Amino acid sequence: MNKGLYIATLEPHSGKSLISLGLMRALLGKTVKVGYFRPIIDDEKPGEKDNHIDTVLTYFEIPLAYEDCYAYTRREVIQKKNEGKTGELLDTIIRKYKRLEDEFDFVLVEGSDFSGESSIFEFDENVNIAKNLGLPVIIVASGIGKTKETLMGSLQMAYQTFIKKDVQVLAMVSNKIELENIPVATNGMREFLPNDVAVFAIPKIDTLANPTLKEIAEALNGKILFGEDHLDNQSGNFNVGAMQLRNYLKHLKNDSLVITPGDRADIILGALQAHISTNYPRISGIILTGGLLPEDSIIKLIEGLSEVVPIISVEEGTFEVTNKVGSIKSNIYADSVQKIETSISTFEKYISIDPVIERFMSLQPHGITPRMFQYGLVKRAQQERKHIVLPEGTDERILTAAFRLMSMDIVDLTLLGDKEEIRKLAMKLALPLDFEKISIVNPTTSENFDDYVKTFYELRKHKNINMDIARDLMSDVSYFGTMMIHKGHADGMVSGAAHTTQHTIRPALQFIKTKPNVSVVSSIFFMCLEDRVSVFGDCAINPNPTAEELAEICISSAESSRAFGIEPKVAMLSYSSGSSGKGEDVDRVREATEIVKKKKPDLKIEGPIQYDAAVDMSVAKSKLPNSEVAGQASVLIFPDLNTGNNTYKAVQRETGALAIGPMLQGLNKPVNDLSRGCTVDDVFNTVILTAIQAQGI
Repeated sequence: MNKGLYIATLEPHSGKSLISLGLMRALLGKTVKVGYFRPIIDDEKPGEKDNHIDTVLTYFEIPLAYEDCYAYTRREVIQKKNEGKTGELLDTIIRKYKRLEDEFDFVLVEGSDFSGESSIFEFDENVNIAKNLGLPVIIVASGIGKTKETLMGSLQMAYQTFIKKDVQVLAMVSNKIELENIPVATNGMREFLPNDVAVFAIPKIDTLANPTLKEIAEALNGKILFGEDHLDNQSGNFNVGAMQLRNYLKHLKNDSLVITPGDRADIILGALQAHISTNYPRISGIILTGGLLPEDSIIKLIEGLSEVVPIISVEEGTFEVTNKVGSIKSNIYADSVQKIETSISTFEKYISIDPVIERFMSLQPHGITPRMFQYGLVKRAQQERKHIVLPEGTDERILTAAFRLMSMDIVDLTLLGDKEEIRKLAMKLALPLDFEKISIVNPTTSENFDDYVKTFYELRKHKNINMDIARDLMSDVSYFGTMMIHKGHADGMVSGAAHTTQHTIRPALQFIKTKPNVSVVSSIFFMCLEDRVSVFGDCAINPNPTAEELAEICISSAESSRAFGIEPKVAMLSYSSGSSGKGEDVDRVREATEIVKKKKPDLKIEGPIQYDAAVDMSVAKSKLPNSEVAGQASVLIFPDLNTGNNTYKAVQRETGALAIGPMLQGLNKPVNDLSRGCTVDDVFNTVILTAIQAQGI
């Protein structure tokens, strides 16, 4: 079930605040705790808050700190992008959203406002954020100044963009439509949308578009002379008082804003008198231009009136002020109670939201993005803290990754090696390691060394191991680290940055051993592609698995996939798809597939199948049109090590994908092998995987 909903728009001033307010009221009617989040807000002026956040928190009394409701200001986003830290942007947005998701039953997420120098890129940013948060969306667009063709064209493009990114669209709203065109808008959207997407059209509500006197005063940097209690008045019209009073009165309309030079006492007093007269429309306020103020006698007269609308003095001339007032866009603020209530009532009148909410609450998120996956890994590792041993403590990559892990407080760590050598290396790398938090153990001087030697001797004496051999082997960091796991002094081990795979795994096979009913240790990589995470197996351990071994690798990989939140749809890869191919290699894959189907009849599996048919829906439709796996495989099992190892490296290098792993499967306790060409990120991610495995997945 989804716990969040994303409101996205195509342009500024679309009226999405109305949708946010209406949805918040509706959601609070369905559940007790609803949170609110904006990934990116406009740059704040000193002492001011984002009016969207402030309005929602204040009006609905949401128990949230303002700072928890957004991730970045627009200026911060531009700075991060200029520094090449786009990934960090997404990581922070996901982390802050997930924190609210943990605290609240549901979270309403409102996209950005399309203002400022980066607005041209904002639509794609909102698509990417919704994708990485795993949220369905409601798309909102304004009909102001658009033909039917223009509005429908932009909405259709937006829908297709979200769908191509595998983001579910729940509803589409055409906002600010002329009342008589409501049916035209709804029918237009229905022409290109599937039936499961709700369509709504909302008329243009003048009172929501009209700026308040407070907004006008702020935009003009004006000084409020009178009527401060009525700054929430809305200006429906504005006109300039430059003619004779007797003529000017004929041009007054309801809620008019009077703009006149400050020395026109006749216009000022006439407008105030008209406001309280039953024979003329009410005015919303008066703007006095040119920095001119009425004479003292006029001020005194105004002070004695029983009801005075806001009177605001500005420095600029009448012409400049008139142009500025005409360009002011109205917003909804926390104290704009009338606008808030108008927005909610309009929403309830024109949007039947209950069916949309019911569908939204029952939706399962589509897939998982790399950023979501990595965030989930860290969160899972932190839930049940584990102790990981890193035998290669004097490797720079290991030490740098250890510092990151320590800084994020994810796991307990033991580094194997000479303490003084490790300290010097940390100083050289400028890593302020806290050696009270990270344990350093030299195997040969460890207080456990003799006990480990004796234990290993007892475990392996039937293999002609004597005490001298046991002592020599236990001096090796791989054997010592593995024995720490066997004895319960650590929960898992990560090694291989400076050692071969065989050197890392051999001790585990000798005395950690495999799980019951598992005859083969295998490996998987989590391949973090642009828009999905796939599981590749086996790309690191078994050179030429038999059909039985291939079936076991498949089952282990599917179980690992499910344990890490990825629904397993398994493709047993070969150079042929379906029944067309012949030959020993393809027959072995076909036999392995049949073994899996018998052992795990509920597992979605297809094989043999070619890589393109497994991951590309257009190819899948032509080669295996009736398959429930083809085109959407999430677990890809390679027929041999040569194919698997080369493929994962080719995908990694050519697409820029992050390969997390290898993660070994089948051992009683987790031991994972790094590539000797590994990066700091590889070490960091593999330690986290190992910690999660140690939790007993």
